Amino acid sequence: MVNEFYARKAQHKGMEAVELAAGGYYAVVAPQIGSNVLRLRNNEMGMEIFRYRDDVSIAEIMNAPEIWGLPTLYLPNRFDGGLLKTSDGEYPLPVNEEERGNHLHGFLQKRAYKIKDFAAKDGKAYVTTEYVYDENDFFFVCFPIKFTAKITIELSEEGLRHTISLTNHSEKMMPISVATHTTINTPFVDGGRQEDVRLQLPAVKRISFNEQRWLPDGRQYDLDHDDMEYVNGTRCPVLRDINNEMFTGGTVSLDGEDFHGCVVTDTESGKKICYEVDDKYKFWIVWNNEGFKNYFCPEPMTAQVNAPNLNMPKEESGYEEIVPGQTYTVSQRFFTR
Repeated sequence: MVNEFYARKAQHKGMEAVELAAGGYYAVVAPQIGSNVLRLRNNEMGMEIFRYRDDVSIAEIMNAPEIWGLPTLYLPNRFDGGLLKTSDGEYPLPVNEEERGNHLHGFLQKRAYKIKDFAAKDGKAYVTTEYVYDENDFFFVCFPIKFTAKITIELSEEGLRHTISLTNHSEKMMPISVATHTTINTPFVDGGRQEDVRLQLPAVKRISFNEQRWLPDGRQYDLDHDDMEYVNGTRCPVLRDINNEMFTGGTVSLDGEDFHGCVVTDTESGKKICYEVDDKYKFWIVWNNEGFKNYFCPEPMTAQVNAPNLNMPKEESGYEEIVPGQTYTVSQRFFTR
C-alpha cells in the first residue's frame, strides 16, 4: 500500500467518495458531506491522523460532521443571537444553539459538493469539488448572498494540502470567516497511547470568553503557566476537559525554523503530525469534547468567534469582507515526521 498512487471514485461505508493515494499517504474525501476528508493515513509510518472508526456509519457522521475527519466551516463557531452584521447588511441566522442563544457553525459542512475534477499525475493525487450556494439552498432565506465554494484536496510526498476558495456572486459584501474543525485521532500512532500525545500550539495571547454563552468578551490576556504548556509542547490535549481555549496565533519552532502551525507528537515513538496553516489563519481554538473520546480539535480560524459583531478593529477581530466578484482563498497542510 505504501507506494500506491491513484485518485479514484469509490464506495465508502455505502456513500460515493474519492480515494487518494500518493507519497505514502491515503485519504478518503466525501463530497456529499461538505467535502470532508473522512480519513487521512500514513501507511508507511502507521499513523491514523484524523478521527476515524471502521464501525461508525455514514449516518452517524452525517448527523455530526463537525466531529469526524477534516470538516470545513464557513461562518464558523458562534454568532450572538444568530445575528451577523456586515458593512452593508444584517442577516438573522437560525439560533441552533438554543441553550446559549447563538447560531453555531454555519452550513457548508453539511452540503453535498459536486466533483469537478480528480486525477493522479506529476506525483500528486487530487480532487476538486464545488458547491454553488444560491436560492436553491434553504439557508438562502436568511443569508441571501450567492457564492461558490471550491475545495481541493491534494496528496503528495509533502502530505495533504487543503485549499478552499470562496467567490462572491452577489451584489452585496460577503462576510469572510473560515475554519476547519480539525479532529486529530488519539492515539494517532498504531498501538500508541493517548497519554503519550502532546500538542505544541503557536499561542500568543489568550482570548477571554463569557463562559455562559461562549462568546468573547473583548479582552485578551498574557499566557499563564498552563497556557505555556501549549507553547513549549508539553500539553496533553486529551484525558482532561479542554473547552474553547482560544488564542491569537503566531509561530512555533520546527527544525530550528519558524513554523506557522501546530505540532502533535507521540512521545513514545517520536512520530509527529505537522499542521501548517496559511497566514490568514490568525486564531486557534482547542476543544476536546470533554477529553475522553479519543480525539481533540486544534481549530485554526481566520477570524474570532462572533467577529462581525465585535466592537473592535478588523485587524484585531480578523473579520474580512469581499466585494462582488472577488475570490478569497486559504490553505493548510498536514505532513508527518
